[in-house]
Amino acid sequence: MNSYLVVLHKDEDTVSFIDVKTKDTVKTIETDYNPHEVVITPDGKKTYIACSLGNKLNVIDNETFEITHVIEHPDFDFPHGLGITSDGKKLYVASTYSEKVFVINVETEEVEKVIPTNQTFSHMIAFSQDEKVAYIPNIGSNNITVLNTETDEIITHFPVGKGPEGIAVHPNGKHLYVANQDDNNLLVIDRETLKVDYKRRIGAVPVRLVFSPNGKYALIPNRESGDLSIIETEHELKGEKRPWEIKRIRVGVWPGGTVFNREGTYAYVANNKTNDISIINMDTLKVEGTIDVGIHPDGIAFLTK
Repeated sequence: MNSYLVVLHKDEDTVSFIDVKTKDTVKTIETDYNPHEVVITPDGKKTYIACSLGNKLNVIDNETFEITHVIEHPDFDFPHGLGITSDGKKLYVASTYSEKVFVINVETEEVEKVIPTNQTFSHMIAFSQDEKVAYIPNIGSNNITVLNTETDEIITHFPVGKGPEGIAVHPNGKHLYVANQDDNNLLVIDRETLKVDYKRRIGAVPVRLVFSPNGKYALIPNRESGDLSIIETEHELKGEKRPWEIKRIRVGVWPGGTVFNREGTYAYVANNKTNDISIINMDTLKVEGTIDVGIHPDGIAFLTK
């Protein structure tokens, strides 16, 4: 099996497939305008790319690394956050400026439902572990929309900090982590009560949040401070276990998209303004090297086939 980094370049409208072992670019192809976010189907056969300013989704066949389908909708207005269910049947898309969530049938590539959030700048998608719920951060409304994915109906909205963007559910299913880019902080929220259990100050303008596969770490790239907050989710301090920032490491300028390999031994951070990928060794929690890529890399995914 071979593993690849799938890297989007916002300012040159391309996607590159990079061999993880050799660090060589295997192929680069043109996308529609301004590719931002990327997700891969669980079977590894297809890649979906949200081309935000082009108001299109590109679908790539991962056998040929070619675009096979372009999905459009009149209500797409800066399609951005992507989330695909583990059965590979449904793709959820958050459209920032139309303030809607789209549900796409992965088999037919057709939009099946359009769900207005009625909130300002609905930007990302994060599933609960059982995938019965999706969380959508609304950057302009300073809140999170909770969507029932079984009925595709909105359950509620609840307030968080200013400019929520980075978001993920801890693998244990208990907590929702939210990074607020205008408050420069992390909120750890109890999913049952929707109350904040912990608040942590992190770097300047945190924009993404990903968990290691085992849930030990949360990584948060901080755009303006050019660093990566490493949160140990059950750090023991004075006999109590709590989320704690145990380290903040320098990466490139404007870090954004962040992804782990399958084993969780390495993480990769796309640095928008230095046009490279930082390679993080998760045993040493240090930058082990970089990979040069195209102009303004942001969205990133890990593909094994």
